[in-house]
Amino acid sequence: MAHTYTPGLRVTRRATIRKRRQLPLSGEVLVSEGESVQRDRVVARTELPGDVTTLNLVNRLGVTPDELPNFMLKKEGEPVEPGEPVAETRPFISWFKTTVESPVSGTVESVSPVTGQVILRGPPRPVQVRAYVDGAVVETIPGEGVVIETVGAFLQGIFGIGGESWGAIHALAATPDERLTEDRIDASCAGKICIAGGLVTLDLIRKAREIGAAGLIGGGIRDHDLRSLLGYDLGVAITGAEEIGLTVVVTEGFGDIAMAAKTFDVLNERNGDEASISGATQIRAGVLRPEIIVPDKAGSAVAEESVAREGLSIGDPIRTIRAPFFGKTGVVTALPSELAAVESEIRVRVLEVRFENGQEAVIPRANAERIEA
Repeated sequence: MAHTYTPGLRVTRRATIRKRRQLPLSGEVLVSEGESVQRDRVVARTELPGDVTTLNLVNRLGVTPDELPNFMLKKEGEPVEPGEPVAETRPFISWFKTTVESPVSGTVESVSPVTGQVILRGPPRPVQVRAYVDGAVVETIPGEGVVIETVGAFLQGIFGIGGESWGAIHALAATPDERLTEDRIDASCAGKICIAGGLVTLDLIRKAREIGAAGLIGGGIRDHDLRSLLGYDLGVAITGAEEIGLTVVVTEGFGDIAMAAKTFDVLNERNGDEASISGATQIRAGVLRPEIIVPDKAGSAVAEESVAREGLSIGDPIRTIRAPFFGKTGVVTALPSELAAVESEIRVRVLEVRFENGQEAVIPRANAERIEA
């Protein structure tokens, strides 16, 4: 029987996790292979070139490009400050003198006798890459970064916003489908990663941000709440750079959806343990999932390993990713080999599933996502 590729979220209590921590430009690696690092440790750093400001001096001074060097008060490589003169004319009558001042601080990068333009470069911006997770450096990439290995619980979500953050797991919901109200977020949530169970509402996010929570994890989120929070619609792009004051991870999808039972159980089992989370999500080519990593306190090198498979098997836990069963989780009960007609009248491969509430259904295999253990 032919296999059908089935994407899946990984949800495991114990695994070996390797995180590549890399600079955007060549820089300096600050740790050595074999060294133990904490999540907030700076492991690599570099400087990004400053912003460019272009001055069209030939028009402002009324000279030709080849004459421009004669009117410059600053040479290439020299520093400038806002309001400091960089060029001026030298007329016989001083009243007619024209002076051009720098609008920014930085250095004179180039003076072109061809175009008559002067380029000012702002001061460099420091960039630091932190370890993100507690673990050991297993590889150094000279001038670029490191690979850090840790052992612990690893959970992937469907969607997230906000960058990387860390804090202790703080279980608030009693059940996977509980919808928390904002009054449940109090001072005890400050600096913590709060587990909300089901729906994550706009009010809940705002209250968590106000309190100073590091993160908020729930089963679902409404698209209009997300739009109100960000102030714009998200396109097919990558998230994670949003500055919203905390990290939000949605484990199941959009709408009022309960968190998958296993995800909820794993997070509650690690209640109080320190965790690292990232909301970075990419839904185009090169899929990137939001994640929750809870390193083991003991740091044991023995870990569960998930076996890579080409397709689904009977007994696999799955989540449906399209209507009419969107967001529901269950178990594969049969994998018919013959094609079956669906509502659109095309014939596709299907599977039979039994959902957690006991309901059984036949759905296209493309509508299912395996929950990897």
